[in-house]
Amino acid sequence: MSNVITTRVSDDVLAMIDRLAIERERSRAWIVGRLIEDAVRKQIEFEDFVQEGIDSLDRGEGISQDEMERWFEERVAARSLPIAAE
Repeated sequence: MSNVITTRVSDDVLAMIDRLAIERERSRAWIVGRLIEDAVRKQIEFEDFVQEGIDSLDRGEGISQDEMERWFEERVAARSLPIAAE
């Protein structure tokens, strides 16, 4: 099942939609439908990713800012050590 929605876009956006429609030999409606679907899927994936991080922190699986800074400083210091001659 599909539904119809209406929105306003600038002349520039309409020109880009028309360009895609011509290049792909599809209608404006088809192009806009695919673009909306792709954008919504990506946004949902991002929000799910963020929620996974929040849930991880809620379970106590995170580290503090101080711990992260120590970890980072240790890595920087380790890379700064001279390489021993063999």
